[in-house]
This record gives sequence, C-alpha cells and structure tokens, in this order.
Amino acid sequence: MSGPHPSTAKVRYAVRSSLADIAPDAVVLVACSGGGDSMALAEAVAHEARRASWSAGAVVVDHGLQAGSADVAARAAGRLRDLGLGPVVVERVAVVDNGSGLESAARDARYAALSGVADRLGAAVVVVGHTLEDQAEQVLLGLVRGSGARSLAGMASVRGIYRRPLLGVTRAECRESLKAEGVEWWDDPMNDDAAFTRVRARRAVADLEADLGPGIVAALGRSADQLREDADFLDSLADDAVAALGPGPWEVTQLAALPRAVRSRVWRRLLIAAGAPAGQVSTRHTDACDSLVVDWRGQGAAHVPGPLRVSRTDGRIHLA
Repeated sequence: MSGPHPSTAKVRYAVRSSLADIAPDAVVLVACSGGGDSMALAEAVAHEARRASWSAGAVVVDHGLQAGSADVAARAAGRLRDLGLGPVVVERVAVVDNGSGLESAARDARYAALSGVADRLGAAVVVVGHTLEDQAEQVLLGLVRGSGARSLAGMASVRGIYRRPLLGVTRAECRESLKAEGVEWWDDPMNDDAAFTRVRARRAVADLEADLGPGIVAALGRSADQLREDADFLDSLADDAVAALGPGPWEVTQLAALPRAVRSRVWRRLLIAAGAPAGQVSTRHTDACDSLVVDWRGQGAAHVPGPLRVSRTDGRIHLA
C-alpha cells in the first residue's frame, strides 16, 4: 500500500514535530480561515490527533469584512468537523481601525478572539497556518520598514501558546496535500487586493523569485532563522540590563556603557514599561532618546507616544 502524497507527508511531519511535546489529554486548537494553508494544517492536525493522546479542535474567526463572511465561516467549520476536529468554534469579531490600518486591526481582533477561545476551552496550544512564503513576506516587510534585526527575524515558530508548524512548508505544498486528500478550501479574494500591504509584499516576493531565480523564498526564511537567534540573544542582554538599571531616573554613564545594539533595546523596554504603546514605538523614537546620551548638546526632551517625555538633567535621564 502506497503512502501519502509527498506534500501531505511533509505537512503532517511538520505538525508532528511541532506538537511532539504536547501533554496527554491536552487540547490543541487550529486557527482556520478555510483557506488553503490553514485547511492543510487542519487536515494534518486531525490526522495526528487520531494517533495521539491529545485532542484537537478548531476556531474560525469571522472578521465580518466581506458580504457573506458568515456563510464562508460556517462552510469552513463544516469542513473542519468533517475532518474529525471538535469542538469547532466560529467566533465573530468587530474589526475597528483606530489608525493602525485595517490589516493590523483585523490581526489584533483575530488574535484576541483566538486567545479568548483558547482560554475558554483550556487549550494548551493554538496552531496557525503561516507558511514559508508568509515568512519571506514578513522579512521583506521588515527590510522595507528598516526596523532592525527583530523585524527581519520574521515570525517565531513558537511564541506563547501559538505555534507555526508550517514555516518550512510552501503554499503550493499545502494545496497539493489538500488535493491529494480530497479536502476543499476557500480562496479569499482579499488575498488579491493590492490595497493591502501584505498582498503587495506577496507579489514583490513572487517577482523576486521570478527575476532572480528560484530559492529567494527559502533564502529569506533561512535569514529569518539566523537573525532570530541573534535577536533573541541581544534581547536577553537587554532584559538583564533593564533589571540592573532599576527604576529611573537613570545615570547617563550607566546607559552610555551599554553597547548600542543592547541600548536601543533597553530604550524600547523602558518606554513600553512607562506606557508607550508597543506598536507605536519606532526606531525614530529610540534614536531620539539615545541622542540624549551619546549626542548631548543641551537639547530639549524627546517626545514619545504615550504621551511621554524623555529628558536629561544633571547627568540623569528622566522619563515622565
């Protein structure tokens, strides 16, 4: 008897490896939109759950951004139940753009819903279907934003309760797996709408692959893995430095003694701890703070989202 299609085997192996440490009787939730990537993930999780001691359910988040979205969510939920997943929860959310953009607002609403359902069901893990191309797009967006190594490090395979088993699997392999297993999926028309930054990044990555030759997507994924290790190490040094600095105000000499790569991360931590919204703290803000230490010319305070003021007086940095 022949085995599964090679793409199916690859997706299932990625899921099996990602969930190898799941405790018996734990609950795993699949975040599924009904699209090709998340349906391939759902099929693989359902397959592995039949052989494991843990159970698997799913969450379909209905963002309500398109006409008929409730019907799309209901169809996706039906397919997930047909795969043997349960419980399957359809969670309707209200997406409110407060200035960060529709994509960002939808992402925030989606993860809030996923975390809420996971909490209600006592789930140990939520798996999401980001693929190798998603990782490449994330790296490209980080490069365009000039946000440093952490942004270029892309998405982590594990962060809190969230896991991304398919970061080494392509979108094509996901769809090949679904075709081989006879599982239907839905193609979201918003994935072709160039009004969204993510869609433009997707097209740019495809153009790079076409113009520079195959392997660009995989190379960007490898770069993300390498940079993530570097960023994780620098972040650990920054955490130690913040603990050593203690509560402010802080001596300029203490801050100046830190390597710049660490100090920029320290600034970010200090600002967020003081109330600056994490998503609004940019390199421009941390550089303005840093100039009070390394480029002091008697300038006034640096203004940071929050609103916060960072100033230098008598050789000490004050944040208010």
